[in-house]
Amino acid sequence: MTARTTELKIDIARVGAVSALLMMPDKPRACYVFAHGAGADMRHAFMDRVAAGQAERGIATLRYNFPYMEKKQGRPDPPAIAHAAVRMAVEEAARQCPDLPLIAGGKSFGGRMTSQAQSKAPLPGVRGLAFLGFPLHADNKPSIERAAHLAAIDIPMLFLQGTRDRLADLSYLQPVIAELGAKARLHEVAGGDHSFLVLRKSGRSNEEAMKEVLDTLAAWINELV
Repeated sequence: MTARTTELKIDIARVGAVSALLMMPDKPRACYVFAHGAGADMRHAFMDRVAAGQAERGIATLRYNFPYMEKKQGRPDPPAIAHAAVRMAVEEAARQCPDLPLIAGGKSFGGRMTSQAQSKAPLPGVRGLAFLGFPLHADNKPSIERAAHLAAIDIPMLFLQGTRDRLADLSYLQPVIAELGAKARLHEVAGGDHSFLVLRKSGRSNEEAMKEVLDTLAAWINELV
């Protein structure tokens, strides 16, 4: 399936403009608005793979930078600024794809900022949230404090998590998702780390693990819309 990519600028009030990339397949069924993780921008290889993989599966994507990454500053934005960026990205997706259902989320930090924004006030037009490695806690320091806001979200959520993810101990994440009930779904990628990379001894390749992520994400979006 062919897809075209358009470079965009998204203006965030009192902060400035950030870059964005819209990838549009020929006959899209939905648009996934997704943000990058804390340490890499929207052009990181992981983000490229997700966008291209979803385009192959008939899903448009809009990915974007947070202001700190656009300005090449090391420290992530305060939550209020990150939430504003999420909202403006969703608004831009609605303008660019007026006839498509919207899904929002992202990789790690980007997914968490999206869920926080949704918990404070619904993101207009967004039907569900999809997280590519939700960062439940700091590296190898299990806790559930970062999940408290999820209870305030009323739309469906998909958590794609590697079973070796040091930022989401499954013994902590599984009860959190169970408590959220039918609106939340967990898909565990066997042997995957926070970026779904697997060990050689697992018997499968990183490409196979990533295909599982992309297939599961696209299937969930298709089911939702």
